[in-house]
Amino acid sequence: MSIISVTYVLGWVLRLEALFMLLPILCGVLYGEKELFAYVLTAVACALVSLPLAGIKRKNVEFFAREGFVATSLSWILLSIFAAAPFMMTGEIPRFIDALFETVSGFTTTGASILSDVESMSHCSMLWRCFTHWIGGMGVLVFLLAVIPMVGGSNMHLMKAESPGPSVGKLVPKVRHTARILYMLYVALTALQFVLLLLGGMIPYEALCTAFGTAGTGGFGFRNDSFASFSPYIQWVVTIFMILFGVNFNVYYLILLRRFREAARCEEMRWYLAIIAGAALLICANIYDTALTLEHNLRNSAFQVATIITTTGYATVDFDLWPTFSKLILVMLMFCGACAGSTGGGMKVSRIIIAFKAFLRQMHLSLHPRGVRRVRFEDRDVEEETVRAVSLYFAAVAFIVCLSVLIISLEGKDLVTSFTAIVATFNNIGPGLNAVGPTCNFGAMTDLSKWVLIFNMLTGRLEIFPMLMLFYPPLWQETASRIRLDRKKKHRSA
Repeated sequence: MSIISVTYVLGWVLRLEALFMLLPILCGVLYGEKELFAYVLTAVACALVSLPLAGIKRKNVEFFAREGFVATSLSWILLSIFAAAPFMMTGEIPRFIDALFETVSGFTTTGASILSDVESMSHCSMLWRCFTHWIGGMGVLVFLLAVIPMVGGSNMHLMKAESPGPSVGKLVPKVRHTARILYMLYVALTALQFVLLLLGGMIPYEALCTAFGTAGTGGFGFRNDSFASFSPYIQWVVTIFMILFGVNFNVYYLILLRRFREAARCEEMRWYLAIIAGAALLICANIYDTALTLEHNLRNSAFQVATIITTTGYATVDFDLWPTFSKLILVMLMFCGACAGSTGGGMKVSRIIIAFKAFLRQMHLSLHPRGVRRVRFEDRDVEEETVRAVSLYFAAVAFIVCLSVLIISLEGKDLVTSFTAIVATFNNIGPGLNAVGPTCNFGAMTDLSKWVLIFNMLTGRLEIFPMLMLFYPPLWQETASRIRLDRKKKHRSA
């Protein structure tokens, strides 16, 4: 593994974080808040630390699979640590573990919070809190690839390590142009929602926070009741855009090229929309209240289905009070997740489709051992390597979830709370059930549980293996051997 390549990326990530902090600084200036100085100091610290890491462009910056995994996971950890500093300096979240939990939850677009009164936060801190969703939604390294030229190796390894889904492809031949297209679509959809929210009566500050949270499918609210007190128009706009941001962005690129038939044939998107429609109708029928209008019942069910399957985490009602049937549907949607190549979390609809078709193929081969049957997805044969990767992913998910639930069960909370807390953080959803339901928070968790949940949020957002690679001893043994070899070469040349 090339240490130089990894540190080069880390340096640029800190530079971008310093740039991103200009937004809360500007917000603090507009509202006349003293908390802005915490963001000024953090931005300066990010810039200074980045100087020795990326101050001089190296000619031998290379990115292969191992560099991509390590650079991505370390970038997200470093990004979260520096982002937590302003919360502690302002005193709004004084404890490091709590501040780190909040920022990791923000960047991973989880939306799980330790705060019980979000309305007491300063405007600049709240905007930064919501902005972390937008940064993490598409991915900071995707943004980095869009603006910073990289050389050597394959930059696709950086995008693959950060982008959600079983496979990542290039929209255009150059990775840098692909990253730019993705961010152009991301910004355009965010801007469109911002305008529609303004038309619904939201003030610019609230509209910006909402657009950031919806675009990143994050879920940090700026009101204690999330979206329950907003108008039906606002709730429908947020519902629609949560669903839109859960669609694979390749579909929007095809629409942009006017290849409408090809976009409409996207199998994953059709299943995704069918799941949303079916789940919303089933829950609407199950929770139907004759004292409310059909539109009100349908709006509540559609909003909660959209917020769970896209892993956004907003709420208009306390769905923890719903019947067991409806709550079980929501738990299943927690595992399902949105489409690959979207800003949503979860296992992804494409993985579930591939796994189901692989199961049917195995059933067929059990009857016809000599038969030949391929798994087809999106009108193409799925490579056996992809099928194997999907199977390994599900196995890894089962192992991590079970182990995590076992650890936090030491806290003594009930099984539903422990299980849904892990599922909600691993799949980057936010609220769970019972003690971590939509009207509660994660503040009462012990520090050990919070560390486990932080690990789960990062592991789930980065598709497991980039984070696990940090704990893989052979990687660091090979890196140490390479460093020793390089030192011997320099010593001999000297």
